[in-house]
Amino acid sequence: MSNANPPMRTVRLKASEAVWSLIDRAAKLRGQTGAEFIVDAAQRVAEDALVDCPVALVPASSYDHYLQILDQPPCNDGFRRLMRVEKPWQD
Repeated sequence: MSNANPPMRTVRLKASEAVWSLIDRAAKLRGQTGAEFIVDAAQRVAEDALVDCPVALVPASSYDHYLQILDQPPCNDGFRRLMRVEKPWQD
């Protein structure tokens, strides 16, 4: 169940007048306050950073299992067939 009024936190920011002016102009174009614009922009950048992050944090037990799989590559007919398939980059 989602909370209709989740707790909010306050952030104080320092920026030059030129930056604030830019933020205010962009926010006005979107029909937002400067604070709404900043939060939306920060959220998008944070989501992008997490999506682009090449590192996944997993419990040690999962990591150990993953390493075991890598240390014992498959050795069956399906894998051997896959390795014999012509690769487009090896023309």
